[in-house]
Amino acid sequence: MTVASPAPEETSASALSAGGVTVAGIRAAISPVLAELAKTARAREGTRDYPFELVRELADARLLLVGVPAQDGGAGGTVRDVIEVVIELARADSNVAQALRASFFTADHVASRQDLPHRQRTLDRLLRGDLFAGTGNERTGGASGSAKTAVRRDGSDYVLSGTKYYSTGGLFADWFSGSAVDEDGRVVGFTVPTSRAGVELLDDFDAVGQRLTASGSTRLHDVRVTGDELLRRDQDSPRQPWRSFAQLYLASIEAGIAAAVLDDAIWFARDKARPIKHSTADKSVEDPYVRHVVGEIAARALAARSAVLLAAEALEDVSSASDAEVRAAGANAAVTIAAAQFIAIESAFKAAELLFDVGGGSATNREYAFDRHWRNARTIANHNPRDWKLAVGGAYYLTGEEPPTTGLF
Repeated sequence: MTVASPAPEETSASALSAGGVTVAGIRAAISPVLAELAKTARAREGTRDYPFELVRELADARLLLVGVPAQDGGAGGTVRDVIEVVIELARADSNVAQALRASFFTADHVASRQDLPHRQRTLDRLLRGDLFAGTGNERTGGASGSAKTAVRRDGSDYVLSGTKYYSTGGLFADWFSGSAVDEDGRVVGFTVPTSRAGVELLDDFDAVGQRLTASGSTRLHDVRVTGDELLRRDQDSPRQPWRSFAQLYLASIEAGIAAAVLDDAIWFARDKARPIKHSTADKSVEDPYVRHVVGEIAARALAARSAVLLAAEALEDVSSASDAEVRAAGANAAVTIAAAQFIAIESAFKAAELLFDVGGGSATNREYAFDRHWRNARTIANHNPRDWKLAVGGAYYLTGEEPPTTGLF
């Protein structure tokens, strides 16, 4: 299936600023949308039904402006404010949370970097409610992140050709970003409208979980780009080299999944489950073993949420660090987020397994789609091997060795 999006129109931030938005206001606006996502997630899982209208409602509520500075037209929230919203979004539907990862990543770039190339242009798009997708992934047979997508000069402009895989959120997005190699062998970043001629979005993502993250392939068929839509990667130098927000975001989704498991466990125990034949309880909610299981699920969900929010505060410290302190603060945040990611993954896995102990055989009925929690958590976890996270953290604490700057920390 190929999906096309309407062409976004560039407009000034001053004309379209969401003006006066607050964190509380945004959360209130998205609350009914999250409720509808949670209500329909189970059914949509089995029918590959993308919630296009609900995602658009989230964008129109300026969800992405939570962490954008107030002076730029955003809500001025902290990293923790943003992550609390992401956890609730993943609690409602982890597919949608993952689909919006690149959009939140874009907003974080604008919020945390005054020196971001093309910052005003990107800010204008955020203020308008545009959504973003992007990936550097290709099936080249080389190391992860290597690119064969090519960009070549054609007259006064350029032409892009290639195929990107795992274009998370692509079917929802107004803009697509990626990497290409120019005629001199240099890596170049690009951002183009998803509606531009030659951009083909495919609904071909086929994984055990996170099936509705709109993460299909993006084919670039001689897509024309202008020089100001390209950026050499060696010309973009952030204050510190770690892309920790992207990793914190993944951990937040795991925490949201654990919370969703708790929601389903409570609902099933109250409304569906029956005590086993030799139970001393008349109702499932009175069975001591069901209570124990639900209590453990709650503990796992709390552990995941607490670890992730603590890591968010560590990342917040980076923005206020001086130039002399920023690298050390960045390394500490990267390691803290890696640890939180490990805890969140393990918590989501265990909670998703325990959910089936709340009821008997009926808990495995497809109509409940309880298996989606583990499948989604497992798929998110496979973005980064968590054993690497622990080893890197151990090296940091033992010897002071900094985390790798590959984008996975």
